[in-house]
Amino acid sequence: MRWVTPAADTGFQLSKPMVVAANQTHLPNRDLSQVGELPSFVQASAIATPSVVHIRSFFAEKSGDPFHGFFGSPLQGGMRPQSSGSGVIISKDGYIATNNHVVKGAEKVEVTLEDKRSFKATIVGTDPTTDLALLKIDQDDLPFLPFGNSTEVLVGEWVLAVGNPFNLTSTVTAGIVSAKGRSLNLLNEEFAIESFIQTDAAVNPGNSGGALINTAGQLIGINTAIASETGSFSGYSFAIPVNIVRKVMEDLREFGEVQRGIIGVQIQNINAQIAEKYGLETLEGALVTGTIQGGAAQSAGIEQGDIITKVNETPIRGASELQEEIGIYHPGDKVQLTLIRDGATRQMEVVLRSREGKTTMNERTADGQKPSETNDSEGFNTKLGVQLEAITLTEKGKLGLENGVKVVKLRKGKLLDAGLEEGFVITRVNKHFVESPADVERYVASSEGGILIEGVTADGKKKFFAFE
Repeated sequence: MRWVTPAADTGFQLSKPMVVAANQTHLPNRDLSQVGELPSFVQASAIATPSVVHIRSFFAEKSGDPFHGFFGSPLQGGMRPQSSGSGVIISKDGYIATNNHVVKGAEKVEVTLEDKRSFKATIVGTDPTTDLALLKIDQDDLPFLPFGNSTEVLVGEWVLAVGNPFNLTSTVTAGIVSAKGRSLNLLNEEFAIESFIQTDAAVNPGNSGGALINTAGQLIGINTAIASETGSFSGYSFAIPVNIVRKVMEDLREFGEVQRGIIGVQIQNINAQIAEKYGLETLEGALVTGTIQGGAAQSAGIEQGDIITKVNETPIRGASELQEEIGIYHPGDKVQLTLIRDGATRQMEVVLRSREGKTTMNERTADGQKPSETNDSEGFNTKLGVQLEAITLTEKGKLGLENGVKVVKLRKGKLLDAGLEEGFVITRVNKHFVESPADVERYVASSEGGILIEGVTADGKKKFFAFE
């Protein structure tokens, strides 16, 4: 997708994407005459370093860190009173992109600019499915990084990583793009998007949330992870592509949550055995191994065994690239899929749906905040008295469910009073299907009367609960 670069005097702006064909096999429409020359990194560094900030997150209690040794800064003495990372200013009026794991659970977030000024930051919203977060500081006329186009990024091109490793502020390292579309299975989220840009630019603890830029000084990714057995850089680092970053930041600012369009398919990469079985000439594409009942794909006529090769005009080489490409669209958006079925190429128009099966987007709550912001530091929803989590694919298979949110812990509150027990899986609230804790919170919060909760017990028995 080609994004309109924000004007130099305004910064972070909403825009609609234009479609371009681009991947490593089909080179983007770029001037490659200078590829063989060594670039100067001076100008790009001068553009980027004032726009990359140092972030310190403060925590009230001891907290386990699932990303310890892979993301962010190490814990301190087994406790986590604070941690540090990086962020990227994406608009002149103080919006900052960073990683969710840099600020997750923080009671206070402090941002320090390159000129040493410090500000208290507000967490506008977070998206665990992409490990991204949007912050805001009360400041104007800030230097910011313009968005590039991660679809046009080429394997082998020079890139710079800018961040604050080991609290060493404004550090720039150089490398090349080693690969694209990497899926590392790091994010424990049902609808996680993992299609990382892999580089050999040195990234260390504290670089999380920092900028990956091209030699023109454009943001092409948010540095997120390193492949390491020691917790320090061992040769490879990974960044979230900027096309995903931009879409997530726009959604968080406008809606307070990410609104993703879903095809409703299970997919996998093509290997040699699959290629032989389906008579394919290449290993490119994503094999549909199943469709979700009543989902967008099933409604459009997509079937198990179809091989998706394009989204609009963008070629798809694997499952992670399909996730990345679809991840920039909203519920209700129409995309044209090119696929192979029985050796013949077909095109199908698909109207994307939300996780709840809707073709419309959710509105902000009345107070302009996400329902999940009613959670305390332990993850309990303070109004409902419950700690929730989305069920896993294994749990879905065991219970015969297509969706659901599990009650992990209960304390005094509406759900305990209504008779719910720990281990109960909520499947619908007021007839709305739920896929995440935020769905439960949103439908309960938006109810103007009685609330009906449907679901199954840990041993698979259906139950209903109603309360005011």
